[in-house]
Amino acid sequence: MAVKLPPIEKIHEAYSAIADKRIEMKEEEAEVSSSDLSKKYLVTWKNDTYSSNDNASYWQGYLGYPIIAVLMLQNKLSLDKQIADYFKAIPWKKLNTQYKNNFSEAVKYIMEDFKTKEIDCDKINAEINKVYQEIGQLTIKLKRSSIRPPK
Repeated sequence: MAVKLPPIEKIHEAYSAIADKRIEMKEEEAEVSSSDLSKKYLVTWKNDTYSSNDNASYWQGYLGYPIIAVLMLQNKLSLDKQIADYFKAIPWKKLNTQYKNNFSEAVKYIMEDFKTKEIDCDKINAEINKVYQEIGQLTIKLKRSSIRPPK
């Protein structure tokens, strides 16, 4: 059974976590720091069952960016490191607050900035859509974490 699809914008946030090296991988868990480093999320897995105490995974029941980033680093989802590098140092917490968690507006703002820097947004969008399709094909299970999200 496929997992509940997240908002596609969570892939952009996963790229940032990877580009900013905010993920500490261990044997059956990873610690993922938020973009402003104020929170740390714990992603755990055993076989093909994943859990995370980020808000999306815990409250909404879809893969949040911490799990998506871990799956990319485990080669279970595609990872284009060049595209990930474009997302270095993006202040997601600030943007998501500014846009009242309207993730598509936050991404639109970032992509407009990329266009001014002549970054190939079509290539980025094609890769994001490819990863989104791969998420839909995953055969993993998402289990609610026993640890509540950090406040």
